[in-house]
Order: sequence, then C-alpha cells, then structure tokens
Amino acid sequence: MAVPATNIEIEQGADFTANFTITNTDGSVFDMEDGTAVAKMKKFPTAGTAYTFTAGITTSTGIITLEMTDTVTTDIPAGRYYYDILLTMSDADKVRVHQGMALVTAGIS
Repeated sequence: MAVPATNIEIEQGADFTANFTITNTDGSVFDMEDGTAVAKMKKFPTAGTAYTFTAGITTSTGIITLEMTDTVTTDIPAGRYYYDILLTMSDADKVRVHQGMALVTAGIS
C-alpha cells in the first residue's frame, strides 16, 4: 500500500482534530480490526523531541482521528514538522498508513 500524504495545520494554543480515512488501493476500507494507532510529530525525522497525538480508530469506517489539546499545542514551537501514523496490527505487523508535513502557527491570544 502506498502511504498517502496530507499536510495539516495546527494552531498554537488551540485544540486540534483531524480525521484520516484509511483505504486499500481499490478504495475499500482498510481492515484495522484489533489494531492500535500511534501518531507523532517531529521537527525532522531523527529529532529527539516528539509530540504525540491522541489517536482513535473507527474500524467500521476506516477513520483514524488525531487530536491534541490546547495545553499540548501551546508548548509546541511554531514551525514546520513531519508527522506520520503507524498502525500495529493484532499479529504485531506495523504499517505506516499516513504521513505528511505539519505547520504549527504561532498563537497570539
């Protein structure tokens, strides 16, 4: 499966939510039954500091929801980052299902 890429924007000091529909190449819903998702964001891939999203899976629709609270986004310096979503399946196989760039915009208020 080719890993799709979507760029996202995160506003400092605000709650963040994004939904990603994970599908097979034929457009059918990717089977995530009994899988767990982890999503992280880093300034560059080998950076030591990572910001972790809360990741939820809706298996019936193939949607993974990523969230960060305002208290988390407040502490992220403005700038460009890389992120990805990694699924660990029930058989312990790991599959990267989404990736992209994240732009964190500076907050004023």
